[in-house]
Amino acid sequence: MRVGRIERYVMGRVLGSVGAALAVISAVILLVEFVDLSRTVGVRVDVGVGQVFWLTLLRSPSLIQILLPFVFLFGGIGAFVGLNRRSELVAMRAAGVSAWRFILPSAGAAFAIGVLAIVALNPLAAALNGRFEAERGQLMQNYLGDIPQDIWLRQGDERTQIVIHAKTRDTVQGYVRLRGVSLFIYTKSPTGAPIFRQRIEASEARLMPGFWQLKDVREATAGESSVHSDTLSIRSTLDAESAMERFSSPEAISFWRLPDAIRLTEQAGFSAAGYRLRLFQLLATPLLYAAMSILAAAFSLRLARLGGLAGLAGAGVALGFVLFFFNQFAGALAKAGIIPLFAAAWAPAVVALLSGLSLLFFTEDG
Repeated sequence: MRVGRIERYVMGRVLGSVGAALAVISAVILLVEFVDLSRTVGVRVDVGVGQVFWLTLLRSPSLIQILLPFVFLFGGIGAFVGLNRRSELVAMRAAGVSAWRFILPSAGAAFAIGVLAIVALNPLAAALNGRFEAERGQLMQNYLGDIPQDIWLRQGDERTQIVIHAKTRDTVQGYVRLRGVSLFIYTKSPTGAPIFRQRIEASEARLMPGFWQLKDVREATAGESSVHSDTLSIRSTLDAESAMERFSSPEAISFWRLPDAIRLTEQAGFSAAGYRLRLFQLLATPLLYAAMSILAAAFSLRLARLGGLAGLAGAGVALGFVLFFFNQFAGALAKAGIIPLFAAAWAPAVVALLSGLSLLFFTEDG
């Protein structure tokens, strides 16, 4: 479809309004997050305003990404309501310009931005969020109450499985460090059943490239006496990033790392349902952004002189919140194994798209 001057004008107005909505929502997120970090970090350790603001900047991109569908919804509604009240849409449609001509290019732009968001913004937000966790951990040290005290990891291959338990964890010079470590080593029988082989206790374990470096080690093999050693190295299939991902929620892992996280999690014998759901949700993001753009237009095309435009726009905002909670509800059902992961990830985007298209067909084509 050829993009003419009218389409470019409407697209520019929509993108400008989306940018304004993004600025407002980002400012609100920055303010709320700054206040929250000032309350949780500033009252426990001696940090300046600059440090709290830096932590806020690291944390905010991951929060903004969650609210981006609302940015397209609010921005689209603002743009089309403005065009409608200035009678620009009336003039276009009186000149024989179909609403589809200026809605579909805007939806296409939203789709393209969605692709850019998952391939560029999502990895950046995940990296900044990881740095936020590391820097907050260094500042708070033992004050963090949201980090679990018991850490469980699992690694393995076709022959060996190792279950790792630790009391605490932190990062030192970019390396993952565990304290109060217990390693339970199993070998697989020809039938695939795990056979316990050895238990290793260590005061500290540091994940180096390709291996665990253990300190103050005591090894206990089945049927034999324990052996003490100062240090011991054990081969690891994890790297620092994948190990930290085991401590993180699927939402904190970047789009490009999710396939490896799924593979390593399944290889270690864990369920990767959460990671698969997150991957499907990210793949559905461009369609969701385009659907929100179409939905915004569908609730804003009513002629201003007929009245009820504000109520209709408010209904569009309310429907956006309903879709958000529907997305969360579908995700919960998928994690519980009640509905397929693929359906839970794509259903909100498809429902939003079909709702917008249905209303547009009714408004435009009768």
